[in-house]
Amino acid sequence: MAHIRQNHHGRQRSATSMRRALRREAPTTVGLLADPEDFAAMRRYRTFTFDDHSDYLRQVEGLLRMLAGQGMHTTVALFDPEDYAEFCAESGIDPDERASRSRFTAEIAAGGATVAYTGQPIDTLVPLLVSRAVRRATWEYATMLLAGLGDCADCGKDIGHAAFDRASHLLTRLLDTAGPGTHHVVCSTPTENEQLLAVLHTSRDTDGPARLTASEGAEFATVLAVGVALETQGGVVLRTTAPDTPDRVHGWRLHHGSLLPLTAGEVFSAYCTDADTGEPVPPESGVEYCAGFDLGADEPEAHH
Repeated sequence: MAHIRQNHHGRQRSATSMRRALRREAPTTVGLLADPEDFAAMRRYRTFTFDDHSDYLRQVEGLLRMLAGQGMHTTVALFDPEDYAEFCAESGIDPDERASRSRFTAEIAAGGATVAYTGQPIDTLVPLLVSRAVRRATWEYATMLLAGLGDCADCGKDIGHAAFDRASHLLTRLLDTAGPGTHHVVCSTPTENEQLLAVLHTSRDTDGPARLTASEGAEFATVLAVGVALETQGGVVLRTTAPDTPDRVHGWRLHHGSLLPLTAGEVFSAYCTDADTGEPVPPESGVEYCAGFDLGADEPEAHH
């Protein structure tokens, strides 16, 4: 019997060890209330026991460090109380239950804005997560606008698809022509209800194409496509940083669905003017304000 008990305990230890190994391989998602207003909104639930946002953030940071120390991959998702309340109402579940919060966190991790935890301080993680959420909301809004444009009455093309193809081509041309260096690209596209902004960070060696993530490229191209399709008066600014040379800033304006180069003077004026007040802003030292370069060659035809 003793021998049998040892085998039984051995099997128990083996099963426990396997479960621990599987637990380390199972991804974990933490929902984060990024700002004090969202935190205050959650305090109406009895089962949400935190009463200070700063302390809450410290506790979240401690949890993330603990999970990372256990070798677990952890993703942080932005927790929105209004979306949570809607989710609970639609799902018919009690919002004042921890299990409901856990279920909602899993849902937003599957389709919302998330950031992988890699040891970032909480003061770095929060603005990164908020920025990711804003980018995703902008992309979703821009995608909705493009999808609602329908087909061109003259040529029959899907206006949104044609505009996205054209915007993708313009972005590829811009990055190919920009040459080596680290590139920071901003697109501003006004719409009837929103001022859409897209930001792209990429780098390129002397040989080879620019390196960028597929998601950032798609987000940028979608916002630019809205300007192309709606023929708004937005624009694109490119800032390039390279070793041992001043930063170079180039600019273009959207005109009838195309990007037309700005002159060096127009780039200087746009970059050195406060967008809110219209007052002059001192130019940065070590920065060259340059004319945009031509992006129109071999451009795909847009809808008529």
